[in-house]
Amino acid sequence: MDFRTAFLLLFGLVFLFLPHIATADPLEIEISGVEDELRENVQAALAIPPGLVKDGVVNLPWLELYREEIPQNVREALEPFGYYDAKVDSVLQKPAENEYRILVQVTPGAPVTIKEVTIRLRGPGADEGALKRIANAFRLRKGDRLDHSSYERGKGRLQARARELGYLDASFPVHEILVSRAEASARITLELDTGVQYRFGETLFTGAPHYPQRFLQRYLDYKSGEIFSEKKLGQTQINLASSDRFKGVLLTPEREEAQGSIMPVLAQLTPLPRRRLRPGIGYGTDTGARGTVRYKDVNLFHLGHEMNAEIKISQRLQGIAAGYLAPSYRDIKSSLGLQINFQREDTDTYTNRLISLEGTWNRTLEREQLLTLYLKPQWEDYTVGAQKSSSILVLPGIRFTHRHFDDPIRPRKGYGYILEARGTHQYLGSDTGLLQLIAEGRAVIPLPWRFSLISRVTGGITFQNDPLEDLPASLRFYAGGDRSVRGYAYQSLGPRDATGKVIGGKNLLTTSVELERKLLRNWALAAFFDAGNAFDATNNLRLYKGAGLGIRYFTPIGALKLDLARQIAVDNPSFRVHFSVGFEL
Repeated sequence: MDFRTAFLLLFGLVFLFLPHIATADPLEIEISGVEDELRENVQAALAIPPGLVKDGVVNLPWLELYREEIPQNVREALEPFGYYDAKVDSVLQKPAENEYRILVQVTPGAPVTIKEVTIRLRGPGADEGALKRIANAFRLRKGDRLDHSSYERGKGRLQARARELGYLDASFPVHEILVSRAEASARITLELDTGVQYRFGETLFTGAPHYPQRFLQRYLDYKSGEIFSEKKLGQTQINLASSDRFKGVLLTPEREEAQGSIMPVLAQLTPLPRRRLRPGIGYGTDTGARGTVRYKDVNLFHLGHEMNAEIKISQRLQGIAAGYLAPSYRDIKSSLGLQINFQREDTDTYTNRLISLEGTWNRTLEREQLLTLYLKPQWEDYTVGAQKSSSILVLPGIRFTHRHFDDPIRPRKGYGYILEARGTHQYLGSDTGLLQLIAEGRAVIPLPWRFSLISRVTGGITFQNDPLEDLPASLRFYAGGDRSVRGYAYQSLGPRDATGKVIGGKNLLTTSVELERKLLRNWALAAFFDAGNAFDATNNLRLYKGAGLGIRYFTPIGALKLDLARQIAVDNPSFRVHFSVGFEL
């Protein structure tokens, strides 16, 4: 299409729609005398009803009826804001043929002020401190302008708190606002009857007969006899739905079956197949292209125990792993586990073959805190730089994890950290003695205008009674890569040998600051700055730096992250693209 044709087409479209653009509305309503929320409410009350204007023609008899109702409609629109004595005048104008305009002049008058507020609590929960505090802090007080929306919000807050405390039948037998137009004053009387305080009774699970009742009860966020809480019932629903065992979960409080204040709960479950085989493919700039095949049985011996096996193949890492997990009946995270692992890793920095057997004991301390004790015997054959060696280690360790994010997949605020200590000695049958302390922390801070600040820091230190050469490649520290210092290749930063090859270090320090701006529902842009390095001693510590921009696409499994990073303060700085998936920690 040439320019002349495009111009004629555009001109024709403008000509076609110009009459519709230029034609004024046949009926206009102009309001004066009120602003802000009062004006919005009056505009809503005076919305032109369907049928008053049809095919561009105003129905005149209906218009007269509409105009007669304007004063009453405006007054009713102002009463929720405390204006009970408004004056309303309307003038009908006809600026042109078949065009009408109604000028509405509003004088709100003096607002009604509150003369007295009486809030009473009665019933078994009348002495609840939480309810008393809300009642004493009620939104409306003596001398305030009467505002019906504030009154309703105060009522709703008081009733909602009562329900949170287990008073499910809480209601207002007395709820009145007495308005004196002559005195321009109002008296509020509000009485909450809490009713009985309910407690959790027994929970009956149906639909999953192959799971033991004791195993299913570990997903409950409450215990029998505790005060009934809809929040805890909702968390239990989340626990069951996210267990990867059920495709359908429905929890129902059995009000009809309640005996006095004891409320039983019915849990209707629809199980998923207990055995699954799941192939997967992916790509990351740290790992290269990768493929996995996972097998999982989530109800071994009909005890809720898990068995899993995985084969993973990537450009840099190949491995086979199998594990057994015996969940504790205590809660959803406590468990005993055993895993065997065979892997080979070939990076630009080192090559190794590793065989390990790891036993773990996990115990929940608080809702978001997990303590892990483990014992990991391992054999490793490795090549780092010009060094070729092998080692046998028996590694006991302890790990403390605390996560406090509002969403595990796409957090908008929160923090988390991991503290770990691991070590060994020749007395345990290891080839070398060492102690490693590792810490990692991350925080997400919400900012105005849809911005978020994401910070990360990782540190590690090694105490060793033998030279670095006796430390296997898997226990040395490296920096650089998608989740370390962007702008540098995976594990390309650290101490070097005489030939200039990276051989890893005893210690590690990396940090990152990222500013993220959400765009559409599932998209965001990010600007970041990373710094860090692996090192043997602080006197030769050099922090490598990188900065850049990235784009994020949020999916149900985590964020897809594409970053372009540039090295800073190095000779011949270069750019590097990084791609990763998910939120770590």
